[in-house]
Amino acid sequence: MSNLRTLVFFATPPHDCSYLPDREATTMFVDPRARVDKKLYSQLTSLGFRRSGSHYYRPHCDQCNACVPVRLRVKDFFADRSQKRILKKNRDLQCALVPAAFNEQYYSLYADYIRQRHSDGDMYPPSREQFTSFLVDGATDSWFLEIRLNKELAALAAIDVLDDGLSAIYTVFKPELEHRSLGTYAILWQIEEAARRGLSHLYLGYWIKECRKMNYKTRFQPIEKLQNGHWQTMSPN
Repeated sequence: MSNLRTLVFFATPPHDCSYLPDREATTMFVDPRARVDKKLYSQLTSLGFRRSGSHYYRPHCDQCNACVPVRLRVKDFFADRSQKRILKKNRDLQCALVPAAFNEQYYSLYADYIRQRHSDGDMYPPSREQFTSFLVDGATDSWFLEIRLNKELAALAAIDVLDDGLSAIYTVFKPELEHRSLGTYAILWQIEEAARRGLSHLYLGYWIKECRKMNYKTRFQPIEKLQNGHWQTMSPN
């Protein structure tokens, strides 16, 4: 089994940034041949890495530090008025954790979400292979949160369980249910689940100040950012 001392890393050539226009990005990947167990995955996450299928990566750009790893401190979280309204609005939902796996119902929801909300992104057009390689391959204590309304699948959130927290990988929902704020609801559910498990953090991936799609992350407080190798409390915007 690999460990931090034996890992080999590779960097991609510069490519168009997915988040900021007119910028180039470089991504650092863990050698895909490495055997990454839950302990090592947890260590990598604490160092700012994310998982996409069987790949572990983090931004490694020469001239840009816009992508900031962030995590929520679970025990100190207190929902604000807007988040409390979202919880109240969605009291009629049914939630269940199931092992991360492919099925047509999940894929149909995912495909509709990508087509209607991210047709301008690099995940379009969706495919079954893309769904599997992104959300199912490489699973290590990985789960899907099924969120149902009247027994119908309304949203699906991919979640990894780490040694010190949960990692929120990705959430999709029925676009016609946008008024329910199911993306926010899924994060609130994961905060509660981390607290139930006695875990200290919920890892939320990267926050980018100049990217509107990332701004929602700072609405969850207290949030910490990884800067210069240390996690430190981040002031609300």
